[in-house]
Amino acid sequence: MNDLIKKFAKFVLACWVLPVVAVVASEPLQVMSFNIRYDNPRDGLDNWKLRATKVASVFEKHEVQIAGLQEVQNHQLVWLKQALPKYGFVGVGRDDGKTKGEYAPVVFRKSDFRLVKTETVWLSENPREVGSKGWDAALPRIATFAILEHRVSGDSLLAGSVHYDHVGTLARKNSGKVIRAFVAQMMEKNDLDGVMLIGDFNCLPESEPYKAIEFGGHLLDSYRLTEKRTGPNSTWSGFRAVVPNRRIDYIFVNKTLSVNSHLIDPQKIDGRFPSDHLPVIVNLSVRD
Repeated sequence: MNDLIKKFAKFVLACWVLPVVAVVASEPLQVMSFNIRYDNPRDGLDNWKLRATKVASVFEKHEVQIAGLQEVQNHQLVWLKQALPKYGFVGVGRDDGKTKGEYAPVVFRKSDFRLVKTETVWLSENPREVGSKGWDAALPRIATFAILEHRVSGDSLLAGSVHYDHVGTLARKNSGKVIRAFVAQMMEKNDLDGVMLIGDFNCLPESEPYKAIEFGGHLLDSYRLTEKRTGPNSTWSGFRAVVPNRRIDYIFVNKTLSVNSHLIDPQKIDGRFPSDHLPVIVNLSVRD
């Protein structure tokens, strides 16, 4: 009955504000994946204190509406919330499910989206166990999900921000199984109009962990779904120079989302990269 009521409400809303919805629904969404690099005091001139404003400026530069961030420590999250008041942030620290350890937050522009629900799972044999470390992983790893409802169209989107382990080969491969099960569960329980999986997967295209994400063709690499691709074939710079053929940050989408363009942004700001990863920006539309 609740599903019936929800669908009816969407129908009434569409009829009531048809001229407005027709315009807004056709407007694409700007979605970003960005590993912002944790605050490492050994980073010298690339320390967080010297590049925090550069990271924040990327949101305005690309008019980002939804983002998945990685390697975000609590004090970095607090700073970003203050610097970006137009955005909502959801997520928890991977060590204690609260504030300790890195976050992989989902970020959304509050004027465009309403947060329906959020949940974080651990990429381990026990996804609901806070702080759990899976298989051969060096550290606990997480995926934070948010269901976001577009305020005008009523479209409901599931956005997940992910950070795979950098050491454990088995952990990276099996993390896909954890995500697959969670996404399938969310799709079964919720009336979703689109799914996007955003993050630093620490693996290259065609690797086993990559293939585990593209399970059964339900989620596909947005890079391959458009001919309008801009930027290098790498998302890694190490703060020094873009390393060729190192595309490890992705935005995967399901078939209800159309990919209009894909950008890997290699530009420096005041002569330096804002992070050791390059931001990935994808322009998406919900299919009619």
